[in-house]
Amino acid sequence: MPKRNRRRGRIADYLAYLGARVLAMFMHMFRPETNYVTARLLGDAMYRFDRRHRRRAEEHLRISFPEWTERKCRSVARASMRNMVYLAVEFLFTSRLITPGRWRKHITLVNQKENLRLLLKNETGMVFLTGHFGNWEVVGYVMAALGFPNTAIARRIDNPYLDAYVIGRREMRGMTILDKRGATTVAPDLLDAKGAVSFIADQDAGRKGLFVDFFGRPASTYKAIGLLAMRHNAPVVIGFGRRRKERYHFEIGVQRIIHPHEWADKDDPLTYITREYTRALEEVIRTAPEQYLWVHRRWKHRPKGEEPARDGIA
Repeated sequence: MPKRNRRRGRIADYLAYLGARVLAMFMHMFRPETNYVTARLLGDAMYRFDRRHRRRAEEHLRISFPEWTERKCRSVARASMRNMVYLAVEFLFTSRLITPGRWRKHITLVNQKENLRLLLKNETGMVFLTGHFGNWEVVGYVMAALGFPNTAIARRIDNPYLDAYVIGRREMRGMTILDKRGATTVAPDLLDAKGAVSFIADQDAGRKGLFVDFFGRPASTYKAIGLLAMRHNAPVVIGFGRRRKERYHFEIGVQRIIHPHEWADKDDPLTYITREYTRALEEVIRTAPEQYLWVHRRWKHRPKGEEPARDGIA
């Protein structure tokens, strides 16, 4: 019986992979602008029929922006769910549109002067951070396409066929994807070699995470990012990839760089680093809240003494 179940699982995984490839082939028959229209309709359908995620997004927005009207919370929640579908469209077109000769048609670099200086000097390793905002995949892809390879820490997809396909496309321009389970052993070596390591830094870190404020509420945040920066004396660069309207054009920029000298005299440097990069991510999100993944369970775990988050909301 177990062997039959494993075989059935492999078949289901492969069928899902084939379905994704057929869908990708179909989408490539149309221009990106046409696919954005389709993605917008799909996002609206998700908002209407996916009651669980709609409620979660709206509740997060109500608490994060208490001054907003109910109508605005619903509008931004709808746009946020469209953004989820846009990501799938953009994933398929990024390797085709972001090339050394064409990237300027689709990318505007902002606030990059100091970031580029650090990259060119290459005196230390660097920790790059972003959040579930805009299109976070494009940020690393553009860096690699411009000749600044980096290693992104990410969770692998359970479906091995889809995982190989997605990883292959992500690594087409020189970006390396590292399974988050091996990050603690490989990331230190990369930083010692003056490399760049990238993280999505707004994920719930569980009960053992470090709680810092995010939109006015304590959010469990991973300690590993700050510890890596401290141990390797590496600057922490908080970047973003903000979509300009509903089309394939992005502003790639740096919101904040936390330099080692900033935490050198702090009584609790780990909390300082974690609080500062979380605040910088919040500042980015406030510039275009409709591009944030509000269905994400960012506040799932609560500090000791607080009631657990309601199921399906936080």
